Amino acid sequence: MNLIDTLNTSYEYVCDNSRNVKINYDKIDDLIDQINNSKVDYWLDSNPYGLMDMDVEEIINFLFIYHAIGDYCFWGDPKWEVKTDLGVMDGSYAIMYLILNRFKSNNNFEISFDEFKELLKGNVTIPLLKDRYQNLLEMNRFLKSKNKSFYELIKELNIDSELFEFIVNNLDYFKDISNYGGKEILFYKRAQLLTSDILHVREKKENIEVDYSHLIGCADYKIPQVMRCYGMLEFSDSLGDKVDSKIELKEGTEEEIEIRANTLKVINYIYERLDKKYSRMDINDFIWLLGQNKSQMTKSYHRTLTKHY
Repeated sequence: MNLIDTLNTSYEYVCDNSRNVKINYDKIDDLIDQINNSKVDYWLDSNPYGLMDMDVEEIINFLFIYHAIGDYCFWGDPKWEVKTDLGVMDGSYAIMYLILNRFKSNNNFEISFDEFKELLKGNVTIPLLKDRYQNLLEMNRFLKSKNKSFYELIKELNIDSELFEFIVNNLDYFKDISNYGGKEILFYKRAQLLTSDILHVREKKENIEVDYSHLIGCADYKIPQVMRCYGMLEFSDSLGDKVDSKIELKEGTEEEIEIRANTLKVINYIYERLDKKYSRMDINDFIWLLGQNKSQMTKSYHRTLTKHY
């Protein structure tokens, strides 16, 4: 069994033994109706900076940097925010704005820690700044050892299982494994998202046949927030109180792992109910984009300080 096959099965053990998180299947049916009556967009098609108008090689080389530095862990009090040409942004679109501006003017990211800190400057210091910089250093070492651009390294890999394995076998910062009940549970949120992004971009920009059907979705904090707001995920009273009170859930705790695992089970359930009409990553994107409408987010997201999501 290869790594991506293991990814497809390991979370089930958590769901079967989950004590703090339950799935409300009736509420999922409501979302399925919404998906059936909506356009399912790829998340980067909704980015406000014209990323998808760039050359395919530039986009993929940019995404490699972006996913190294960080599409993860933006929460804090106060929350990290950035002033952009489109107003104040936070989260994924804020860090994308900063990295993309730098990339367009200078795609050399071999920079000092002080330069890196200045690059990601916002109203407060971004969470896990030093971890992000260590990722950047590892990324630069990898590219230097190969003496090729990232696009050149992956341009023949059009199947998700092969591309995913290449990414996780070469870059330690994508490792995302938890332990639950003595069993290893694989999530690999960031590696899956980079794999999906590369294949979606190449499918759209190069008109080539790709396969991202084996990816299972992103167990992060935004998607379970949406699922809980829509009633699809139900938390125990104890967990619900912690999340709503913005009490941090430590990485690797039973509660945190159960949130992540049940998120993936909901995505897979929707995928099966829709007769695999859309990939699980496309369903993932649909739910994530719902979460960008902050007025509809009536419940908080769980807070875990982690470099995994």
